[in-house]
Amino acid sequence: MNDPQPGVFAKNDLEALRKALQCLASGFDFPTIESDITGIDQVLLEVAERLRDNFPYFHPLYAGQMLKPPHPVARLAYALALWINPNNHALDGGRASSAMEKEAVANIAAMFGWSAHLGHLCSGGTMANLEALWIAGRLAPGKKIVASNQAHYTHQRISNVLGLEFEPIPCDRQGRMEVASLEKLLQQGAVGTVVATIGTTATGSIDPLETLIELKAKYGFRLHADAAYGGYFGLAGNLSTKARRVYDKLTEVDSLVIDPHKHGLQPYGCGCILFRDPGVGRLYKHDSPYTYFSSAELHLGEISLECSRPGAAAVALWATQKLLPLTREGEFARMLERSRAAALLLHDKLKADPRFLTPFTPQLDIVVWSLQAGSVSDASKLARRIFDKAARRNLHLALVQLPVAFFEFGPMKVDQETVTCLRSVLMKPEHLDWIERIWSILDAATAEVLQRG
Repeated sequence: MNDPQPGVFAKNDLEALRKALQCLASGFDFPTIESDITGIDQVLLEVAERLRDNFPYFHPLYAGQMLKPPHPVARLAYALALWINPNNHALDGGRASSAMEKEAVANIAAMFGWSAHLGHLCSGGTMANLEALWIAGRLAPGKKIVASNQAHYTHQRISNVLGLEFEPIPCDRQGRMEVASLEKLLQQGAVGTVVATIGTTATGSIDPLETLIELKAKYGFRLHADAAYGGYFGLAGNLSTKARRVYDKLTEVDSLVIDPHKHGLQPYGCGCILFRDPGVGRLYKHDSPYTYFSSAELHLGEISLECSRPGAAAVALWATQKLLPLTREGEFARMLERSRAAALLLHDKLKADPRFLTPFTPQLDIVVWSLQAGSVSDASKLARRIFDKAARRNLHLALVQLPVAFFEFGPMKVDQETVTCLRSVLMKPEHLDWIERIWSILDAATAEVLQRG
């Protein structure tokens, strides 16, 4: 790829890291350990060569899966912390990084309007959701976990792991939980927890949280928000009115998951679980006769199901939030606004083009579309071929299976229950500047496929 690689390989990164390492080293008086630099060089060059066998995830023409490069300050802070390699399971293993984790998590909680809370970092959304459902199962034993059938598959899998009954709820035509179907199930009295998805993986759809909160008051279930993907968008100033109302209501859920390693500009291995009631910490309580003799303070291991956890992840997150505070109208918020603006711009181009079918306006920064064809199966085949042709032109999209009920196919023959669609995740702020280039490649790839029939 001959295009520029925006901000990925900054020339000053190593110099900034060198200065920070000098500062870190001044706090310790230990002998230097010499290493075989020749051997390290050879191995690192081999690693670099192997890593070249990748898609250019950092580039704006990679618009397929949920892959976003960490901010430079996150990369550097993470690397800096590795010279200490702290473990945030106990204060003794990571004094500074544990304090930084608490501060960083408190900043995320404040973004949702929570001052009192219980929360910590974990390896990602799956583990964070596991902890939320584990708490839910202990508070409502024997009752069902429910989520929409467009929610992440992890909820059903985790429920199985925890021995909890799970039931999916149908979605409406915009990929949101269907409230009428949910209420029918609630009337049976068997539901303990409802999972509201704030940004589904497939389409970025947002469940109707306002109505779910009303149902919670009526039926008394626990409400968990899976905002792993969409959580940060509450800072964006260009949401639809309906989406803004959802984000304003997130302060009323019982627990919430967000993934800093998605829109939070962090390396992978950084999720966050938050509980509105700090009292759920009692359910984590355990006694260890051999680990924590020298820490009288509460440590993060006492409110986490995971044991050893990377302090470096907390350091990177703290540094990023220090540089880019989680505030509306700040630089971080503007990045989210650009991603959503890019999605709306691409959607408008697709909607105006008779070759494509769009199911609904993007609620966040994910765009999905199908092809006009004689049948749904034909449209699915065309999508796969366009996906391949675009990739050969260095535009990397994704494919997703969606229910045919999401689309108005008109005279198209509906010969299967799902349709293979093209999907674009425009989560890099640079995507807004690249929409015309993305569109030109998509247009050419589509024209080639349709001309060949």
